[in-house]
Amino acid sequence: MSEQQLERALILTAAAEALRYLAEIRERRVAPNADAIERLHELGGPLPEDETDPAIVLEMLDEIGSPATVANAGGRYFGFVNGGALPVTRAANVLAGAWDQNAALRIMSPTAAALEDISLAWLTDLLSLPSECGGAFVTGATMANFTCLASARHRLLAQLGWDVEANGLFEAPPLTVIVGDEVHVSLLKALALLGLGRERVVRVETDAQGRVRAASIPRLTPATIVCLQAGNVNSGASDPFSELCALAREAGAWVHVDGAFGLWAAASPAHKHLVGGMERADSWATDAHKWLNVPYDCGLAFVRDAEALRHAMQLQAAYLAAGSRREPMHLTPEASRRARGVEVWAALRSLGRNGVAALIDRTCRHARRFADGLTAAGWSVLNDVVLNQVLVAFNDNAHTERVIEGVQQDGTCWCGGTMWKGRAAMRISVSSWATTTEDVDVSLNAILAVARRCDRSRDP
Repeated sequence: MSEQQLERALILTAAAEALRYLAEIRERRVAPNADAIERLHELGGPLPEDETDPAIVLEMLDEIGSPATVANAGGRYFGFVNGGALPVTRAANVLAGAWDQNAALRIMSPTAAALEDISLAWLTDLLSLPSECGGAFVTGATMANFTCLASARHRLLAQLGWDVEANGLFEAPPLTVIVGDEVHVSLLKALALLGLGRERVVRVETDAQGRVRAASIPRLTPATIVCLQAGNVNSGASDPFSELCALAREAGAWVHVDGAFGLWAAASPAHKHLVGGMERADSWATDAHKWLNVPYDCGLAFVRDAEALRHAMQLQAAYLAAGSRREPMHLTPEASRRARGVEVWAALRSLGRNGVAALIDRTCRHARRFADGLTAAGWSVLNDVVLNQVLVAFNDNAHTERVIEGVQQDGTCWCGGTMWKGRAAMRISVSSWATTTEDVDVSLNAILAVARRCDRSRDP
């Protein structure tokens, strides 16, 4: 068999196995059982001394690896705000894998660069961001926050006469970073990586839904970064952007929006008001692998001041000759990286403006259906269900934790746990295009059945 024939056979085998996996996704447990997880050790052991037949390698991945995966591609996974890849994006991912492009420079992959250019222009329009924004494709919201905050650090320190990229933070003028009490850990990690510190932040009070209270914001200066949220990871609520952006603009401060999933509300006419005013910020971070439903990994960073983004991220070497047009590697933390724009372009071209809005609206309706069913059964929904997040408590904390464990073991669906305002809660995140009304009803019935069993078994 020639190398070309072997590759064809391998790709066809992988495609057949992938299609079988997807065809069975709704009939399998959402989380793998203990036996499947235990078998994963068979993939290990000492590194083989000799080559292994590629067909056997694929067979091992399918027979041992597939059963131990989480069914994120199905319609009943409601954990961690994970979207499920749209069929067109899965197919585009296969094609992109065959292309094997390095999206660092335009000369390395004209197609990758062009798809990024087009997708970023479409996204700034779809999300109502300023047309002059610079944009970057990164791994996820953590690096999107990092990229945006690096741009903020550059611009604010440059205005104070300090070149942070050349001189670092030693003896640099201090910056103040303001966050809400409900700040997401990914943003704090980004601040730590940038040398701005997790603990040096000024935390301000939030309301019952996790929104920053504008009255709690301290005095702002041109050396201040205000970090706001579009979509609290627990409640789904967004900060009062219009009021806070106005305060920041008057003071010359920088406003950054961490919108890992909530920023996509701007794409829905029915939900856009929930993030109203966020377009007046200076930078925005989000994930396409959440609500746009493209494969992992794909984060997006947008910065109003495109030059600040370029200065914060650029790198130079004699062999890295850049052209006059946008060069991706000068706008991202990474140099060599995969062509993430392929799947994003495919999703946007396939769905169009109305299709993205319909995806957002449909998953929000599913979340409200969960909330209505849980409330009708007598359980406590702890948040205002404005987007795709539902927090529910089952009596006391111990009971709630038992229900969460029982639901995960049951396998019908998967929901995670969290703490909200001192109470243990089950968190239901509806983010996948694949979720149907039937998926919601089947999952709701399973959750309620587990909750009833746990309620009956509680100690008197």
